[in-house]
This record gives sequence, C-alpha cells and structure tokens, in this order.
Amino acid sequence: AQFDELPEDLVVDAVSAEGEIMALSHISKPLFGVQFHPESILTEYGAELIGNFVRISKTWSQL
Repeated sequence: AQFDELPEDLVVDAVSAEGEIMALSHISKPLFGVQFHPESILTEYGAELIGNFVRISKTWSQL
C-alpha cells in the first residue's frame, strides 16, 4: 500500500530505504503490522525485537 492509501487510523512506524512501508500500527487499538519475519531470532536484533513485542503486548493486555 502507498501512504495515501492507508486508512486514517493507521500510522506508518517504519519505512525502508526504498520508501516501502515496513511497519504500521493502529492509533488506538493493539494492532501492529510488519513486512518482515519478526519471529526470526537469528538476526542481530531478533531476540531484542521479540522481547520488546512481548513487553508491549503485556502492557496492552492490562488496558
């Protein structure tokens, strides 16, 4: 999707060097989307990425 094609309640959180949307989230709901494999912990920041997601997931579940 292009930036101007997204619904107003979605926010682009990350963009590639080529300008492609790599991550987005909903402005008020616990909805996230990424354009890569976040479950891959064999990358440089894989374990940190999973840890951050678990942490924010717990925060959202307490709301």
